[in-house]
Amino acid sequence: MSKNQEITNVITLSEKEVNEYVFERFNDIKKRKIKDLVTFQAMNKYMLMAHSQDELKKLGNVVASYKKNSFDEIITEYEKHLKIALEKIPTTKTHTNVILHIFGYFSKNFNQTEKEQFFKLLDEFREEKISIGKILSQINPIIYRFNSTYLASQTYFLLYADPQPGNLFQMLSK
Repeated sequence: MSKNQEITNVITLSEKEVNEYVFERFNDIKKRKIKDLVTFQAMNKYMLMAHSQDELKKLGNVVASYKKNSFDEIITEYEKHLKIALEKIPTTKTHTNVILHIFGYFSKNFNQTEKEQFFKLLDEFREEKISIGKILSQINPIIYRFNSTYLASQTYFLLYADPQPGNLFQMLSK
């Protein structure tokens, strides 16, 4: 199989499939404890940010209200805002915002050439020359390079990255 055939054979999830996956995980959380909801919120932060930054903030406030409200009240309110958030389809602009937040984790460790390469890749995404899946599959190895367990646990990469290996820094060696 040629490189171009590999690229066109990448399977991407539809927004419906993304939402179904998230709600299946959330339904598991409904039967548990507040610490599990806190973990769910943390793991889905960037995926939710891509859908709606406003609803992400509201969801964070709902989780933070655990001392004032019962778990059942929190779950009901959380589910309401989760549905609102996931009804919004991520755009190039919202994905770019998420990618820039992720870049903040690494930027101090990048040299100037790596930063330029990152922004070149981001420009290609903004210009729709590459997909969100492609840019995330290029970023994914960096998470492991810098041992960021927080980012490695993000469903954003699981749900939106192309399922093929890639590395932003391979371009630097060409």
